Amino acid sequence: MTEETPGFEEKPDVPSGATPEDAEPQADSSSAEEESAPAGDANQTVALVAQLDQARKALDERTADLQRLQAEFQNYRRRVERDRIAVKEIAVANLLTELLPVLDDIGRAREHGELVGGFKSVAESLETVAAKMGLQQFGKEGEPFDPTIHEALMHSYAPDVTETTCVAILQPGYRIGERTIRPARVAVAEPQPGAQAAKGDEAEAGDDKESGGPDEG
Repeated sequence: MTEETPGFEEKPDVPSGATPEDAEPQADSSSAEEESAPAGDANQTVALVAQLDQARKALDERTADLQRLQAEFQNYRRRVERDRIAVKEIAVANLLTELLPVLDDIGRAREHGELVGGFKSVAESLETVAAKMGLQQFGKEGEPFDPTIHEALMHSYAPDVTETTCVAILQPGYRIGERTIRPARVAVAEPQPGAQAAKGDEAEAGDDKESGGPDEG
C-alpha cells in the first residue's frame, strides 16, 4: 500500500514558461472572436449597401441634370436656327423690296416694246436672280378682288361682272413664299346697281315664255 505524502495533490502538466492561469482563457478568447466576426461582417455589409445607395442616388441626379442640359441645348439650337432663317428672310425681303421699282420699270418697258438689245439681257438676268431668291409675281385681270393681296386704286361699275373683280393691274404684286411684300395694285369693278334685279326679271320672263305664258281665265 502506497503512502501519500500529506499536503501534496497531483496537478496537470503545464508547459514550461506558462502559468496555469494562461491555459484556460484561450478557449474563451477564441469563442469571443467567433461571435464578434459575424456581427462585424454584417455591419460592413450594411455600410457598403448604404454607400451604394448614395452612389446610385448621385448618379440619378447627375443623369437628370445631363438630360436637362441636353434638352436645353437642343431648344437653344432650334431657336438659333429659327432666328437665323428669319433674319435671312427679312434681309432677302428688304433687298427685293428695294428692287421692285426697277422691276416695275422693266415691266413697263416690256409692255411698250422698249425692252431690246443689251437692256433686255440685263433685265432678264435681274428677273432670273430675283426669282431664284424666291420672288413671285401675282395679279391678273379678271380674278376676284381679294383685299388681303389686292389694293384697289380705282373703282367702277360694270354690267358684265357678278362680283367685285380686278379689271386692270396697275402694278403687279410680289410675294416670297407665303409672305406678301407688296399687294397687287388694281382697278376694280363692281356689278352695276340694279343689274342683278334686271337679270332676274329677264330670267323670270324667259321662264314664262317657255311655259306658255300666264294661265288665262
